[in-house]
Amino acid sequence: MGARIGELAGRHLQVPCLELGGKNPMVVTPSTDIELAVEGALFSGFGTAGQRCTSLGTIIVHESIHDEFLARFAAATSAAPVGDPAQDVLYGPMLDQRFATRFENTWDGSRSTTKFSLERVGKIGPTNPRAGFIGIRRQGSSTTPRLLTVCSPAMPCSARKPSASGGVTTYTDMQDAIALANAPGYGLSSAIYTNDPREAFEFRRGISAGMVSVNNSTSGAEAHLPFGGNGQSGNGSRQSGIWVLDQFTRWQAMNWDYSGRLQKAQMDVADLTAEPQLPLQP
Repeated sequence: MGARIGELAGRHLQVPCLELGGKNPMVVTPSTDIELAVEGALFSGFGTAGQRCTSLGTIIVHESIHDEFLARFAAATSAAPVGDPAQDVLYGPMLDQRFATRFENTWDGSRSTTKFSLERVGKIGPTNPRAGFIGIRRQGSSTTPRLLTVCSPAMPCSARKPSASGGVTTYTDMQDAIALANAPGYGLSSAIYTNDPREAFEFRRGISAGMVSVNNSTSGAEAHLPFGGNGQSGNGSRQSGIWVLDQFTRWQAMNWDYSGRLQKAQMDVADLTAEPQLPLQP
């Protein structure tokens, strides 16, 4: 849809502001505080049921800490309260039943080639109860949070962005992590959890995302920084901060001459005489 809008705007010599979707990666390195990374992954992956453009897509964990991270993340996910958004919950229902249906269809597309760390899935209700569910006061579609414990670039969980879910995969070195992070083709938000500045800067140089968070969630955008993405996430437009002024306004230059005679702007109007007696500077 963004490509079609961009094509239409181009016909009228206009530049649209295309803030599109994201498949936002989070890299977790061996030097990180794992508990902090789990907290960031839980919020950015499941907060608002994953229904925001900067929600977490795939967690890319170094192979040396994968099992420990996954165990803690699965435990935190299982214990997270969901349900009534007016209560203290991680997330509430989907915006509409059609989103819940699409989510289930996307999930089923990954089921045949994926290991699940959480077995009970689907819409929460009398036939599919969930501990920690806080009932809602209106009709809604609440789903069980779930994890994909294997998520490769060829799988639907990597190519798409199902809400209320998180895909977890492993990497061997930073170049491998960057390649996995860039593979889906989106470039909105990204995050790296590390205590090594060299890893942070290497990730920043390689990632295609328009926003990079260090030891913060993918949905931790700062209001005073430019907001926007590249690739399938947008056409380079930026919102937020001072950059939003350029995005939604057009410059107009004005000059006002008081001389009473024509000024030939940007033209040579004077003859400069050379002074050959001046010595050349070395």
